Amino acid sequence: MAAQQNDIYGLFNDSFPPVMDGVTLTVQNYVKGLTRQGKKVTVVTPWNPYTPEHDDFDLIRYFSLPIWNRHPYRYGYPKLDPVIWSRVAKQPFKIVHAHCPFSSGRLALYCAKKRDIPLIATFHSKYRTDLEHSLPEWMVKIIMRRILHFFNSATEVWIPQARVEDTIREYGFKGKVTVVDNGNDLADLVPENKVEEFKEQSRRELGWGDDTLGLLFVGQHIKAKGVGTIIESLAKLPKTLNWRMNFIGTGYEAGNMRRMVTELGLWPRVTFHGVINNREDLMRYYAASDLFLFPSLYDNAPLVLREAAAMGTPTILPHGSTASEVIVDGKNGLLTDLSADSYANLTAQLATNRQALRRIGMGARKTLTRSWANVIEEVDQRYNDIIQAYARDHSK
Repeated sequence: MAAQQNDIYGLFNDSFPPVMDGVTLTVQNYVKGLTRQGKKVTVVTPWNPYTPEHDDFDLIRYFSLPIWNRHPYRYGYPKLDPVIWSRVAKQPFKIVHAHCPFSSGRLALYCAKKRDIPLIATFHSKYRTDLEHSLPEWMVKIIMRRILHFFNSATEVWIPQARVEDTIREYGFKGKVTVVDNGNDLADLVPENKVEEFKEQSRRELGWGDDTLGLLFVGQHIKAKGVGTIIESLAKLPKTLNWRMNFIGTGYEAGNMRRMVTELGLWPRVTFHGVINNREDLMRYYAASDLFLFPSLYDNAPLVLREAAAMGTPTILPHGSTASEVIVDGKNGLLTDLSADSYANLTAQLATNRQALRRIGMGARKTLTRSWANVIEEVDQRYNDIIQAYARDHSK
């Protein structure tokens, strides 16, 4: 059934293409999935010089400035935008869903109050870690209080993985949380029975031989992701091991990473690709790789882990990390200590056991890949239930 004018779903987030990260990808897949369900969707996000093609949804941008140490991210300043408040308040939303507690989240909260509609807030990231990187402690405390107020103001708070509840409780949130998974679009592109064939094809396209150990990292190039640990571990691999490391993404630490590679004499085995937006191109790197290296304590429920799994590539994660909740060591991924020595030792051991790598990789494929179509069916039903419950509660 076609959506009516007053059936608009509002998706609010501080990042949208050309900025690409896990939350952006989540919002993009919400847009695709909901529009396929016949819903009318409007995305509200900070202004960016680049505007993606969008015939199937509406895009509202508001005033922003670049974040000097986080290119291409921008920070939105709705208070400096003379029209955005009235513009979003006039949108006939029936529900708004904020994927960020900052400027876009404040706009979503304003809109929900103004129109008396439900607000869903998804807790995606370890926001305190981001803030502590660039702000003094006194300012971090003020912003964290605002973040807590935002989530306390939501009709429902969603988290993408059960263990993420530990983080939001640590921040002081005492309300109810609901686990709503993220999906995986790559699993739909290559059927499970074609993964091995696609992996071999992708390796040939990169010119890798049977003895080449393909290693991969995809994500923001920031300290919290453990990128320094990855590079240090590469320098500790046996000299006789034939390996290739691909870094995909960008971030403030990219320059330091290149300097480390130079100082440790790792060129030309290491390649920095920057951001790869084309999903099919990115998929080939996932498929060609034998191991996805992710020594991060920062991430809650990273999509990249599931993207690698879709291509039969297992991830090495640190013991105790939030992201490792879904990993059964040796079955659908690998766990080790958070150190360069541990990562290097485990990587070297696995290099001589390709059979185990393929077995664990297919275990990841079977257990960590849920399609976005399936997720959006759940999301759409939850939206409808929340809208109906909100209407009942506010009609009394």
